[in-house]
Amino acid sequence: MLKSDDAAIQAAARALRTARRVVVATGAGMSQESGIPTFRDAVTGLWARYDPEQLATEAAFRRHPARVFGWYAWRRRLVRAAVPHPGYRALVALAGLVPELTIVTQNVDGLHTRVGSRQVLELHGSLERFSCVEARHPFPADRAPEPEADMECEPPRCERCGSLVRPDVVWFGELLPERVTAQAWELAASCQAMLVVGTSGLVQPAAQLPFIARDAGASVIEVNPEPTEISGLAHVVCRGRAGAVLPALVAALTEGATR
Repeated sequence: MLKSDDAAIQAAARALRTARRVVVATGAGMSQESGIPTFRDAVTGLWARYDPEQLATEAAFRRHPARVFGWYAWRRRLVRAAVPHPGYRALVALAGLVPELTIVTQNVDGLHTRVGSRQVLELHGSLERFSCVEARHPFPADRAPEPEADMECEPPRCERCGSLVRPDVVWFGELLPERVTAQAWELAASCQAMLVVGTSGLVQPAAQLPFIARDAGASVIEVNPEPTEISGLAHVVCRGRAGAVLPALVAALTEGATR
């Protein structure tokens, strides 16, 4: 790293060292480093003939349930084959270095929980959860069909009401889960430091979280290879990939704790 990068990491470590409550807000760039396509990238390939809105709305699911369910099954296979990069395990380590840490993620891939992070709020749902389209009754993930190839797949039906089962993710036109959203907003307003990792700051309403944290007096730390909508409000900007910056940040915190 350049000296300026080292200085930013040291500044971020100082902010985290004095924080009682830390929130880590992660976006698509976090999982993209592990080879998981972003949402719109994942529409390419065999599915390139469809617009995203044809694969991620309730209306599309009702019109073509096998197509939509099959596309999400394909995405789920991509996620399961991905290897979480070192930044994920760095966040697990970071949770052991601060009094309280919660990850608030826009990602639906479940990589944070796979590596061992315990306090994770999934704003946009998860590819590993299912519910019925009519009443949102939960459906066991281990009973969801797994097509053998990139193909359409008929969804199962809910055992309680008989309606079709859908991925438990937030589609276009849907509100974020009320309970999870309320928790995320409360944490943003009460944290002393927020790490914003791999997000452009364009996706609403999640993009509001750093602004809420800063307005409440928290230190905002951005980790991203490129400038974003968050860069201007961040107190510390660490330019680089999460897989490199987050381990370096943990190392700086650990070194400081042993002095």
